[in-house]
Amino acid sequence: MFSAVPCLSFSTMCKAATHNSSNNYQGHARDADYIRRAAEIAQKSVGFTSPHPNFGCVIAVGADTKVAGEGYLYAQGTKPAEVQAVEAAGSLCRGATAYLNMEPGDCDGDHAAVSALVKAGITRVVVGIRHPLQHLQGDSVRALRSQGLQVDVLGEDLQSKVIEEARKSCLLVNAPLIYRAASRVPFSVLKYAMTLDGKIAASSGHSAWISSRKSRTQVFELRGRSDAIIVGGNTVRRDNPRLTARHGGGHMPLRIVMTQSLDLPEEANLWDVSDVPTLVVTQRGARKSFQKFLASKGVEVVEFDILNSRDVMEYFHDRGLLSILWECGGTLAASAISSGVIHKVYAFVAPKIIGGRNAPSPVGELGMVEMSQALDLIDVCYEQVGPDMLISGFLQPIPDVMPVIPSEDETCAVDPTVNPYESSIISFYKTWDPYGAFSNFSPHPIQMPGCNGEYSTWSSVEHYYQVVCFYVLALFSLSFVETSVLTVFYFYQAQKFVGVNDPIAQDCIEKIKCAKSPEEAARMGRLMQRQHPDLVNSDWESAKIDVMYRALKCKFSIYPHLNSMLLSTAGSILIEASPHDLFWGGGREGEGLNYLGRILMQLRSEFLGESSTSGETTCMVV
Repeated sequence: MFSAVPCLSFSTMCKAATHNSSNNYQGHARDADYIRRAAEIAQKSVGFTSPHPNFGCVIAVGADTKVAGEGYLYAQGTKPAEVQAVEAAGSLCRGATAYLNMEPGDCDGDHAAVSALVKAGITRVVVGIRHPLQHLQGDSVRALRSQGLQVDVLGEDLQSKVIEEARKSCLLVNAPLIYRAASRVPFSVLKYAMTLDGKIAASSGHSAWISSRKSRTQVFELRGRSDAIIVGGNTVRRDNPRLTARHGGGHMPLRIVMTQSLDLPEEANLWDVSDVPTLVVTQRGARKSFQKFLASKGVEVVEFDILNSRDVMEYFHDRGLLSILWECGGTLAASAISSGVIHKVYAFVAPKIIGGRNAPSPVGELGMVEMSQALDLIDVCYEQVGPDMLISGFLQPIPDVMPVIPSEDETCAVDPTVNPYESSIISFYKTWDPYGAFSNFSPHPIQMPGCNGEYSTWSSVEHYYQVVCFYVLALFSLSFVETSVLTVFYFYQAQKFVGVNDPIAQDCIEKIKCAKSPEEAARMGRLMQRQHPDLVNSDWESAKIDVMYRALKCKFSIYPHLNSMLLSTAGSILIEASPHDLFWGGGREGEGLNYLGRILMQLRSEFLGESSTSGETTCMVV
């Protein structure tokens, strides 16, 4: 398993610190030890939480501070880490101390994490780092202190090596979010395997296999913790990779091919997008006929006027990616390093020698002529993996100051002619944005009518929307006019996928219902659609607006604080600022249809009494 803090010998440092320190310092060392434990368990959600932070909570009791309960946030919209830890500790919480790797980020208005600690009788909270997002930073600390709890933020009252190392573990487990915010590009890791003499392939280009099976298993896991994987055209032509995380758990990352000439083969594993999507970035105008071929395969192509690593990473930053794994050859690796977009390196060194004057190396020409110009890695770690040695380290230090993320800039770019800071424009995208509760991904359960007139509870609007995509109409042969109010519900449920009692669709419905987060529900729905496009009904495009409208109306009707938030935006234009969703969102350059924003503005008008719309007609206005 990859560890976010593999180099830090925490227990050893704590023992050394407590042996030579005062009782006060011993207490700080224990705090540091439990904060590191909170960071360790927070890692369990990596690959599932993106683009949200990773949270862990440890509750310790007694003079010798024994662990009573632990928990970590699986994904946004699931039970908070603090709630899980409180439930595990039970009555032992009273008078106990809670250790959090990061200040809670109650961004949906429910403040569940803070409430759980207060109600359980926790008397002291130790926080590893404050929340890195400006509009959330300090909120939970102030809320806990206002309830009479003692709150200590690690390192703000005492500086020492052991405390600094514990604080670093908290930074590392959420390094992608912090780096991305500070550099305005996704957190990028360069990974390669090489022989002892620095070769990534033989002179012939053959490279299977340099590293051991154990090392390759770790690579699968590393992929599962990334939002996307990047390779160059040479890798596609030479290795024909699949780039899956099939042995590593986690989700399946987006596969990205970066090629200037688009000189790629027609037969390639990456063009099979039934399980995992593929995106190709290239120079504008390159091989238009091949672009059409890729589009026919379901592969997305994005053109750049001038193809370079910095522009590509800024594009994927705007697209919302948090972390990217580079598994490219030496030429592209050198370009990425020169552009300053690589933050960390993982090098698997195999005890093999292959030689060869023309055998490729992991990094191409960087223009350096003296050893004094060499790039030094920071926080270098060494780990034996089977017969191989894994060497890892950072090319750029972790930002010392928590980044400031202006919400409008960070969520994405809407129409460039509009000033995002004007009060008449309100953008929302991620659920942790100031107006993130407007998103269909926000973790607010809703109740919608089901069969026999009974209401069912859905974990979020997105859960409901995705399940609607897969419901199969039992009475599909009846005309819409003939159906009753109850079968109207079935009509909407069946709009996207046709067929009667199709077992594939039914199985997907059950899986989506059980999805632990809105993001997971969305991934399941999109995967199912790619794998079974034959089930898609042509009427779904016209029906899905009304399905979303009804779900959002339910959400804003049953949560008073959400209704108040929506009404407070009166007079403002609402833009769902997803840069890549051209239907529900505003698009990268304002070219999107923004139907989610339109629906919300219509609902706002209805709630304010400015519209006579009853909600029974399809939402197509604004």
